[in-house]
Amino acid sequence: MAKNKKQNIDFPFYIYLNLFLQQETKKIRASYNPLTKKFLDFNSPTNTTAYLRKPQFEALEMYVFLKEFCNNKYLYDIFQDWFKKQNQFEGRLSANVDTKGQGKLFNPLEDNNVEDLKTFEEVFKQIKSFEQVYPNYIFALTMGLGKTVLMATSIFYEFLLSNKYPKDERYCHNALVFAPDKTVLQSLKEIETFDKSQVIPPEYVNWLDTNLKFHFLDETGDALNTIENSKYNIIISNTQKIILKKQHKSKTPSQALFADTGKVYKAKSLNKDFEDLYGFEIDTDIDLITNQRFAKLTRLKQLGIYVDEAHHVFGNALAADFGLKNTATSLRVTINELAENLKEAGTSVVGCYNYTGTPYVGSRLLPEVVYSYGLQDAITNKYLKKVDIQGFENIKDKTIPFVRLAITEFWKKNKDKKFENLLPKLAFFASSIDELQNELKPAVEQVLSELNISTSKILVNVGDSSITTNDDLREFKNLDTPASEKQFILLVNKGKEGWNCRSLFGVALHREPKSKIFVLQATMRCLRSINPIQQTGQVFLSDENIKILDAELQENFKMSVDDLKNTGDNKEQIEVRLVPPPVKIKFKKIRKLHQLKDKVMTSVIDFEFEKADIEKYKIVGAARSIIDISKKITADKDYSSYKDKRDFSAFTLIAEISRYLNIKPLRIKMILEETKQGTEEIVKQINEYNELLYDWIIPRLFNELFEIESFEKLDEIEIELVKVPKEGDCYRINANKTLLASLSNPKFAEFKEKSFHLDHYCFDSKPENALFWTLLHDQTIDKVWFTGMLTHGQSDFVINYIDPVSHTVRNYYPDFLVKLNDGTYTIIEVKGDNMVDDEVVKAKAAYASQLAVASNMTYKMIKGSDANNGVGIQ
Repeated sequence: MAKNKKQNIDFPFYIYLNLFLQQETKKIRASYNPLTKKFLDFNSPTNTTAYLRKPQFEALEMYVFLKEFCNNKYLYDIFQDWFKKQNQFEGRLSANVDTKGQGKLFNPLEDNNVEDLKTFEEVFKQIKSFEQVYPNYIFALTMGLGKTVLMATSIFYEFLLSNKYPKDERYCHNALVFAPDKTVLQSLKEIETFDKSQVIPPEYVNWLDTNLKFHFLDETGDALNTIENSKYNIIISNTQKIILKKQHKSKTPSQALFADTGKVYKAKSLNKDFEDLYGFEIDTDIDLITNQRFAKLTRLKQLGIYVDEAHHVFGNALAADFGLKNTATSLRVTINELAENLKEAGTSVVGCYNYTGTPYVGSRLLPEVVYSYGLQDAITNKYLKKVDIQGFENIKDKTIPFVRLAITEFWKKNKDKKFENLLPKLAFFASSIDELQNELKPAVEQVLSELNISTSKILVNVGDSSITTNDDLREFKNLDTPASEKQFILLVNKGKEGWNCRSLFGVALHREPKSKIFVLQATMRCLRSINPIQQTGQVFLSDENIKILDAELQENFKMSVDDLKNTGDNKEQIEVRLVPPPVKIKFKKIRKLHQLKDKVMTSVIDFEFEKADIEKYKIVGAARSIIDISKKITADKDYSSYKDKRDFSAFTLIAEISRYLNIKPLRIKMILEETKQGTEEIVKQINEYNELLYDWIIPRLFNELFEIESFEKLDEIEIELVKVPKEGDCYRINANKTLLASLSNPKFAEFKEKSFHLDHYCFDSKPENALFWTLLHDQTIDKVWFTGMLTHGQSDFVINYIDPVSHTVRNYYPDFLVKLNDGTYTIIEVKGDNMVDDEVVKAKAAYASQLAVASNMTYKMIKGSDANNGVGIQ
């Protein structure tokens, strides 16, 4: 019947969560703890020294959003609140996003459309069908974006906040990191070796170094040596080291006698559906054996679980049927058992945070995805190399021709090159050790000899100690070091997750592997970014493997091989050199000093509460007519009693003021007692309207007790528009050739004396390009310099400003500096029409104007549309 028909709906809820986060940034930030704001600001891309890439920061921002704004709720509860515009999502704007391949989902929702309500129920059921006894979130970031560093940053955030707020159950006191296999386990060592100062504000680094306790379980016999109820443990383990095992047969009497060191758990989570019915644990064949590590974990409080390459957790049957109870993998059972045992101990698994390379399992979108950044976006935005894929027909059984093609093409492109002082490398994948030894290696040696390349550049790693020596393993681990001379890597089964080699510039695979996903995994190995400039990785495949790759790309990233080959921009690397003589400009630097001085109280303080505007603190309502909603049909009524209020006593009021003004409580007590109103009246007024304390009392006390003396000094300094490069004789910049102005171009020959302190100007936009042409032809202008292309410390022409959102100091590099015929200067910024009124843009303009006025210059902002229409500085 129709009522039993099951809908298959892929609803990208994470897109709408991200939209809400962008639309309500101020509201959301206001709910965060001060330490959280500081942590996010330190890692924000608006901080030019921030280490995290933008996708990493966005995922961290979503992590914090779910933790603090959504209070670590289950995702289906968050979805329900979002849909119904209730709780934290009250008053949100209607969702109306056009996303590629998704369309406008739930667009007429506000009208309570019956079909949309049915769709909501179906999506809600899908998300709830994955319910665990703990919040469970999935972060999908494609390979090479830095999931390990993101995990580490999230854990450090948890520990800093749990130390600050130890009773807050939202924060993790301990972390367990799961890896699916030994290769990934080795890559997770970065959590321990990673330089924490890159992502942690400096004042907290020493505390973390002192308190963090790492436990790396990489051998089967390793015991977990955590202290019961201890904090700030990070346990990094292969899933097999902790996973619960099924006991499939009864023990013999002798086994039972000597087995008292082990402990058997009935599977609480799997039997949970029947507990209320029978009133006791059911004896089933799913008796689970625990090991010492599992027992230790159950004695740690507020545990956060982080799962790398999390698609291993979801179970094979997941894609087949979303609506049914999902298949429990051994790892999921283990996590659920930990949660049940921690709950019995009076604590909990705070949450399970899954990190994977794709939001899809099979052809279906995982319902619990909260953030996704795909392969295509990663290449387009230069977080990965571009890729050149070459497929060859009728070659899968012709090893020598395939190897000759791959090595010749690779060598043609990479001979005598180094990237970050590392030699580029090409990896060949064999399907078996026998194939590698008897076919692949001899073929590679033959081709290298033909090309006069030393065979000492070959490195073999097959996981067999009789073939791969300890020296070979050491060389393999050191491939990304300047000392490595190996360039042709021959591998068996090393194309999976966890092998990170940034200097890998090519992969070659002509035989069809047993695992089809291996083709995709091997292909992606050569895409990790290297150098500030986006490079290109080469992939050589047989036609059969091209078809497999296309199918796997469709399944995991909803893209084709052609999409992958065409992803990335058409920018080329341009070598930009200084044109002598160097341009030097004199500026006035404004130095300000503010000193806080104590004032002597000469009169009794009168808070004059009658002058305070308390109307803005009242909640006032009135009934309105449905015919004319603008007209009130009843008088205004005060509903302020419904507000959440803090009930202050004299002691708590004194303590709060003392905390704000950093004055001893006894002195605050004396001051309040000597005011005209007296302590009792002040407490009464504050309890009526809490806001008066922060808007009226504390500011007035500050002005009575302190005064600020300001000093300003102007220093004249001389700056260079461009610094000499520290390495080499040029700067390398990726530029769109259609937006390039070159000194060598005859079109600009007549303007050689008027502009070009660099031999190439690489513009970011058409309005910048158009304005440059307009300024060159302006007869009132003597010199024009484009200064907006070197924004990473290569120029001293930088303006410091305070970001109004994060309240931190940022650097701003204006687009143009112009010298007029009368000897005066004008600083020019080109901005898109939609950005002119942005508060950050206004802050930049305000600080640039201050510097300009102090230096007898002017500052001008030109809209992009005006620049395109030929508007200049006049």
